[in-house]
Amino acid sequence: MGARGGVVVAAGLLFSAVLLSAPPALRADGSGNPAATGSEDGKYTDKDGNPTFKIAPDGTVDWYTSVGYLRYTANCMQCHGPDGLGSSFAPSLVDALKTIDYDRFVDTVTNGKKNVDASQELVMPAFGENPNVMCYLDAIFVYLRARSDGALGRGRPGSSAPRPPGYSAAENACMG
Repeated sequence: MGARGGVVVAAGLLFSAVLLSAPPALRADGSGNPAATGSEDGKYTDKDGNPTFKIAPDGTVDWYTSVGYLRYTANCMQCHGPDGLGSSFAPSLVDALKTIDYDRFVDTVTNGKKNVDASQELVMPAFGENPNVMCYLDAIFVYLRARSDGALGRGRPGSSAPRPPGYSAAENACMG
């Protein structure tokens, strides 16, 4: 690596150190501050009413984050890679949630997206009629939000809060 490469690496490391040392509220997050300010039936929301995660000091995740991991792995990982980190087929969702908000996430998953330029064609299929995705859309978002914010590491969460009362009935109603 030449001198210029070393400068680029050093600048990147400095930027990363500054970003990681910043308070969580100052870090880039397209969804805003992920702090849970409310909950209903085990589902947490931020100050804007968007779904968010809650992770206990011992690492126990809320039920929706745990379910989000499972549903992400079953429905999204094939293209977006393990833990939302991206692949040769689709971009990192961990990175994407740093710049997009909940509404755009929902719109993209529901309606799909197509970007075409001279060198490539990128297509995100629409999942709006797939209950295996749509019935768990908030949980998938919560899981990816926790990953994007750096609050949750790679792999399956070690422990989760118990299933909230009423969750199974809502799940069954959605799945039909």
